[in-house]
Amino acid sequence: MALSSLPDAPEKRDAVRGMFDRIAPRYDLVNRLMTMGLDQRWRRVALDRAAVGPGDRVVDLACGTGDLLEQAAARGARVTGVDFSRGMLVGAKRRLPRASLVQADGERLPLANASIDVLTCGFALRNFADLKAAFSEMGRVLADRGRLALLEVDRPSIPGIAALHSVYFNRIVPRIGAMLSDRAAYEYLPESTVYLPNPPELQRMIEDSGFDQVHKVSFLFGAAQLICAQRRPRTG
Repeated sequence: MALSSLPDAPEKRDAVRGMFDRIAPRYDLVNRLMTMGLDQRWRRVALDRAAVGPGDRVVDLACGTGDLLEQAAARGARVTGVDFSRGMLVGAKRRLPRASLVQADGERLPLANASIDVLTCGFALRNFADLKAAFSEMGRVLADRGRLALLEVDRPSIPGIAALHSVYFNRIVPRIGAMLSDRAAYEYLPESTVYLPNPPELQRMIEDSGFDQVHKVSFLFGAAQLICAQRRPRTG
């Protein structure tokens, strides 16, 4: 099934895993070009907002080649990367030879209840086959008052900026991807935003999974977003 047909689960899991395996070798290069290097700054802001510091137990879900892991480890955190793409984990291992890396589905995390302090996820929410299940797992593995920081693409709301963003995201990004990596994968990227719930629904899903203090930070006139939250204390 072609990725541009936007597969549903379970086809989506296999299609997305295969896509990330294919693009892993040039993933970092394409990311830097697509965002003009801003993706690294956004990751720093995510870690700042989650107050990541020495000794924190941090899990980066859908860790890719390890961008967030590397920054969190530099702050003294104890980091674990989880990704279901073996190709991405190979890249992360090259970058962070001593990091704990786990190949697993984010909807079934091999982690104990309430075992981590911070969970991050960079630009991957739309890739989960069952987003509610993924949020439920995030709520399960985070300790009480554990911090959640989720980076994702977004759509600007200002008309003129929205039009420019649409041209760039829907036309130019796939061309960059086609030249440097995999055309189908970077055609999927703009199309995949349809998998994201609208903002009120997304907030409800996060809150229903055990979180409060949910808030959103926008970047680049709304082209990207950071969603932060805290794990509510468990009762009983």
